[in-house]
Formats: sequence, structure tokens, C-alpha cells
Amino acid sequence: MRQSLQQAVTWLRDFVWEDDLRELNVVQRAVVFVLRVLHMLLRELLGGQLNLRAMSLVYTTLLSIVPVLAVSFSVLTGFGVHNKIEPVLFNFLDPLGPNAAEITSRVIGFVENVKVGVLGSVGFALLIYTVIALLQKIEAAFNFVWQVEHLRSFSQRFSNYLSVILIGPVLVFSAVGLTATIMNTSLAQQLFNIEPFGTMFEMTGKLIPYFLVCLAFTLIYIFIPNTKVELRAAAIGGLIAGVLWETTGWVFAMFIASSSKYAAIYSSFAILILLLIWLYLSWLILLVGSQIAFYVQHLQYMTLERVEFVLSNRLRERLALQVMYLVGHSHYHNKPPWSLDDFTVRLELPSEPVHRVLSIMVDAGYLVEVTSEDPPVYLPVHDISTLRLTDILARVRAAGEDRFLNDEQLPQISEVDRLVADIQESYLNVLGKQTLKDLVLEEDAAPVTEVSGLPRPASIEQ
Repeated sequence: MRQSLQQAVTWLRDFVWEDDLRELNVVQRAVVFVLRVLHMLLRELLGGQLNLRAMSLVYTTLLSIVPVLAVSFSVLTGFGVHNKIEPVLFNFLDPLGPNAAEITSRVIGFVENVKVGVLGSVGFALLIYTVIALLQKIEAAFNFVWQVEHLRSFSQRFSNYLSVILIGPVLVFSAVGLTATIMNTSLAQQLFNIEPFGTMFEMTGKLIPYFLVCLAFTLIYIFIPNTKVELRAAAIGGLIAGVLWETTGWVFAMFIASSSKYAAIYSSFAILILLLIWLYLSWLILLVGSQIAFYVQHLQYMTLERVEFVLSNRLRERLALQVMYLVGHSHYHNKPPWSLDDFTVRLELPSEPVHRVLSIMVDAGYLVEVTSEDPPVYLPVHDISTLRLTDILARVRAAGEDRFLNDEQLPQISEVDRLVADIQESYLNVLGKQTLKDLVLEEDAAPVTEVSGLPRPASIEQ
């Protein structure tokens, strides 16, 4: 029995992981893809990181929910749709069962007691800061899923988050109101009494909540992570997460919130416990959907073991030369500058390793990040004819050193010191006084193809 079980496990592992998805037919590809995604999700959940970040977001949500709703309430009041907040909040808390109405009324009561006009400049600034801190925490959680270690710049965070706070609620409630208005028109009411339109309208009414949730999740996956997310990947993740969220809410309401055991055990704290559980499940589902979107977009990283984007010294040096070449090429030929998303598409890499190399070049004073552009772009600081390739490589090799740990603090061993000096001399002999401009001008001797207007030297493609 044990041997048969081991053989079955080995066969399943080979079936799921040995074959290339591109070589399978449509049915096999779908089955293998689903099994791989389930494996990846189970591994991430058992790893505990998604759980920890979901719990962290629960804590942040409890602290920020009243300020967020207060700001949204103030904005929506100007558009005359502030009365839409309560039913939307009630629908979100509906899986809590009878407790949803009580929690909704209490939260709305807190929001109405927040008088933005009497807070003063300092109080209003703290209110905005609390809201931005929540969005920053959400972005950090999504960046972890997408293996992006850096947040947006301060100016980007302020402008993008402010747009979400001010414009997002207006668009959401306008869409909800427009849908309700259309469904209540006389024409719609007449069609309700005509078959099969009546049945179609009834089914549509049941599917609209799923559609709106899936659409909302898709937009979150596109705009929140600090990287370029493809629409197809975000839509698949949003669809799965939206259906899972609605289904989980129904199960939660049926089997958990309606149970009398929680009230018997926790007494008056039962409402709070149920609220915490529901918030945790909601954030966890949202992060799981983002994880699915990540693997849909990056199929090559769907492996048996988790992929960590760690650059070796050799890869870091080569990637730095490629980045500097692309920047120098565009600058010399008066072409549009490169953004981080452009680099990731051209180099076919995730954004994080590329951003690490860009940060090294920015810290070295060779590149400057122009944040006034949207998205930010990178330009050379100095004339590329004065930037030596040996200096670029030296900066890359010394990346990470500081005053606490550097080359001068290592003990002197004459044999090793002579070898290191010989290696450095070899660099100088090979590169000599070649500059970045010399590297850019080498394209005259090598074939160059154009893909989406971006240069693709044959030397980089190899």
C-alpha cells in the first residue's frame, strides 16, 4: 500500500511539474494549470506570510475604517450621494447576519460624529494621514505578493491615494445608483412581466453582486501593486477572488454568524469576534486572488519550490550594463526615456530585480529618477561619453557595502590581495577607457531589431 501511494504521488508530481504547458493540449493545460495554482496557493498559505499580512490589514482596517468613511462621507456629501454609504457598508457586513445592522449603525454613527469642519488643519491632516497609511499598508501587502520590495514615491503615493479617496467612492456609488435607476425604470418593470425577460432580469439581479465584486477586485489588482499588471491576469484573479468572496460570505452567514455558540462563549464580544473573522477572510481572499493573478502573468515562476529573485554578482553586472545601455541608447538617439515598466517588458524580468539595479545606478549618481513624469522615467546624470564602463562595474561590485562592512575592513592577506589586484587589472586591460557612448555606438556593427519601438540589440538577446 505504501509503495503504491508513493508511486501515485510520484506520477502526480511528474504529471503536474515535468511537462511544459505550451506543449500540452487545451484540456491538459487547463488541468495542469489548476493543479499548479492550487499547489502554489497551499504552499503560500502554509508558509504563513499571506495569513500574517491579512491579519495585519485587519488591525489597520479597524483603526482606519472610521477616518476612511469620514473622508468618503465628506466627498460624497458634495455630490449628494452620501446616503449610499450605509447600504453598501451593510451589504459588506451582511454575512455577519443579524449583527450586520447593529455594526453598520454604530460605524455610521461614529462617522457622522466626525466633524471635518471643526477638526482644524492639524486634525484634518492627521485624518488624511490615517487614510493614506491604510492604503500604503494595502499596497505593501500586494507588493509582497508581486515580489516588489519598493513602494511608490511619496509624491506618487500622495497623488494616487488621494485620487482613490476622492474619486473612487464617487465612481462606485454612481455606478450602484445608475444600476438601481435602470432597474427601476418603467421599461424595466414592464419587461419583468414578460418571459423570458423576467427570468433573465431575475438571474441578472443575482449575478450583478458577483459582477461588481469581480470588477472591483480586478481594478484593485491593476492599480494597487507598484508594478505593471496585465488586464488578463487581473481579470482572472478578480473573477476567482470575487466568486470565492461571495461564496465565502454565504457560507459564513449560514454556518458561523447564525450559530448561537459564539454568543454563549464570548457574550457581548461575539459581534467583535465575528467582525474580526470576516475582515480576516475578506483580506485573505483578496490576497489569494492577487497571488493567482501573479502566477497567471508569470507562468515561468510557477515552480515546485518558491522562486526568490536573488541576483548573483554576474547577473547584477550584466543587468546593470543592459540597463545603462538602454538608457544611453535612448538618450543618444533622442528617443523617449525608459520607465521601470519599460525595462521589465524589454528585459522580460519582474520589476524587483530591475529596480534593485536601477537603485544602485541612482545611488551611484549615474542615473536620476524623474518623478514628475507618470510613470517615473530614468535619465543619465552625466554625458554618456564621460561615463566609463569600468566605473559602472566597480559600483555594481561594491553595491551593499557601507562604513560598517567594506573592503577596507577585511584583514590583509597578501596572496589574496595580489589576486584581487590582478582581476582588477584584467578589467582595466579589457575595457580600457571605453565609455557608455562607445557601447551605444557598437550597434553599428551589430544587427538591431525593433519591438514596440524599443531597441533590441542582438548582444542583449543572447
